[in-house]
Amino acid sequence: MPRPDLTLDSAYSSAYSDSAAVEAGLDALDAPTGEQDQSARDRWVRIAGKVLPPVLVIVLLILVWQGLWAAAFWPEFKLPAPSAVGAEIWQLITSGEILGLFWVSVHRAVIGFAISLLIAIPLGLAIANIQLVRRGVGPLVSGLQSLPSVAWVPAAVLWFGLNDRAIYWVVLLGAVPSIANGLVSGLDQVPPILPRVGKVLGAGRISGIRHILLPAALPGFLGGLKQGWAFSWRSLMAAELIATSPELGEGLGQYLHNAMSLSDISLVFTGVLLIFIVGVGIELAIFRPLENSVLKSRGLTGSTT
Repeated sequence: MPRPDLTLDSAYSSAYSDSAAVEAGLDALDAPTGEQDQSARDRWVRIAGKVLPPVLVIVLLILVWQGLWAAAFWPEFKLPAPSAVGAEIWQLITSGEILGLFWVSVHRAVIGFAISLLIAIPLGLAIANIQLVRRGVGPLVSGLQSLPSVAWVPAAVLWFGLNDRAIYWVVLLGAVPSIANGLVSGLDQVPPILPRVGKVLGAGRISGIRHILLPAALPGFLGGLKQGWAFSWRSLMAAELIATSPELGEGLGQYLHNAMSLSDISLVFTGVLLIFIVGVGIELAIFRPLENSVLKSRGLTGSTT
């Protein structure tokens, strides 16, 4: 017959274990909610860490601008008030004119950049993989990259006239060398062992480029793409600023040219600010997430923001 104290101990141990199991279950139910709250807080902290610094810098710059204007170091026709520029931007927004300005310039930049990719990628592959092309064409491409695109505007106007072909020609000469050199730089950083392993595994020349070289060179190539977009946008603005015609429509460059012709510094500042916003906005909305995604897939998230 079992001892009474042993029976009581067993019952107590069983009840204690059941109570512990219930508490563990309750903790398990509470844990996801706590983790979700912490994850949400961390996400908002990350967003604030990315958004607040540039916002604070912009606010500081506006305050400095306002202070310089209020101090009247320069006359009104040289330095407008921030409120005057803001009023011009608001007028463009309310009238809907800003959409037309953005459309004319942005769609040209996108088309020119897409055509530049079709030309620059084969050119970069040829320079990176064929020694004769690298020695003969490589220095020319590097020289074209250092040549200001605005220098091509007069020749483009004489060759093609005041039309979109002249503008696209200037954009191509600005973007193609940067994209091609970016691809060459990325390919040069690929470890030589990778294409050798691909060849051993049966990869041909085309499949090796597609499945080995290009993916391995992608981080460096993205830098070339970002620089190519910057050159494309700068070249477009130079072409629109100089090659002005009613047949070309009014883009941001044409808007800035008209502001200069009117000697209206508020319009000039408005045009410069809109050009800056579009250029930076495209980089932040498209190229920065793409770059972050590629770097994150390679465990290199610490190298970008």
